[in-house]
Amino acid sequence: MAYLVIPHKVADYAKWKPIFDAHGTARRAAGSQGGRLFRNLDDPNALVILFEWESADKARQFAPSADLRQTMKRAGVADQPDLSFLEEVDRPAV
Repeated sequence: MAYLVIPHKVADYAKWKPIFDAHGTARRAAGSQGGRLFRNLDDPNALVILFEWESADKARQFAPSADLRQTMKRAGVADQPDLSFLEEVDRPAV
């Protein structure tokens, strides 16, 4: 399992979220296995998304896609996210 972490700011979470949800079909088709969405307690427009992917190769192919960039623009992503591709190496007990 590979992971893709995307921290970014949005102009308006309420506008962004339905567009993000609708894009789920494209993510699944590209190999996403779902993920988790986190929102900063002090800034509700600052987000971190942790996606699980079938493979790192599929995540790397999806990340620069024109479809993703267009969707982010339409949804009001306010910055250029710094993407991180990760692999899990341990699950500490505590």
